[in-house]
Amino acid sequence: MKPSGLYTALVTPMSPSGDLDLKAFTGLIEAQISAGVDGLVVCGSTGEGATLSSEEKQTLWSVAVQHVAGRVPVIAGTGLNDTHATVLLSRLAKNCGVDALLLVSPYYNKPPQVGIIAHHREISQSVDIPQILYNVPGRTSSNMLPETQLAIAEMCPNVVATKEASANLEQMSEIIRHAPRHFSVLAGDDSLTLPIIACGGRGVIAVISHYLPKVFGALVHSALRGDFETACRLHMACMPYYAANFWESNPLPIKYIMHKLGYMDLAYRLPLVSPSSSTQSRLDAVIATINDQVS
Repeated sequence: MKPSGLYTALVTPMSPSGDLDLKAFTGLIEAQISAGVDGLVVCGSTGEGATLSSEEKQTLWSVAVQHVAGRVPVIAGTGLNDTHATVLLSRLAKNCGVDALLLVSPYYNKPPQVGIIAHHREISQSVDIPQILYNVPGRTSSNMLPETQLAIAEMCPNVVATKEASANLEQMSEIIRHAPRHFSVLAGDDSLTLPIIACGGRGVIAVISHYLPKVFGALVHSALRGDFETACRLHMACMPYYAANFWESNPLPIKYIMHKLGYMDLAYRLPLVSPSSSTQSRLDAVIATINDQVS
């Protein structure tokens, strides 16, 4: 597996009481597959994985695998700040039938780079399944340096990609420049998808594709085949939405948007709460333009 294309980091629909809404979840999965996405990430940051129990995660992974039925890869977010716990959770995800793991760099502990390497080496050796690094310093308070990511890729053949959300194009370019043949660089920020692909990246794990899967998918695949005129035009059309998705902490805006579009109830797992009334008003104005992009 060498990830390429558009992968949607799915939100986790919930009922007003806070329970998993599996009907809305499978409806969202079907809408994504029908729109042509290349894969799905379940229980990542956008899916509120930090506040889901192990049992809830296994339910979501199993339901996703069963519903997808091999049509696209299902990637499980299993990264924790405890290496042993990450191994155990990753084994559970593998038993649910997922195709790969997404492993956020250890947060809170702030390990040194050698500790990050040791963390991923342990997971790689303990769980025989494709694995994707996830570097998101804004959430972890620790940047996984290019040399660290490359060292992990070289020593761990089942580490097949990185989701790079450092927002540092120079860093991402350095990884692309030296990446082994089996290793892809995927954008972790929707707005940087086009420049990353232009530099040799292979795709994105996205938020915007929840409601613009065809438009954003066309951008990604146009860029991958070298049609940068089309990709640039679509990138400019997506600019207002890139910003809107992060007016408040992800996934607050995207869940609100998907609620207003009729996909799910507006429900979050504490400590996340609904966007402020002012943000909701701004989002409503953006939502009113979505159909123009789809048509």
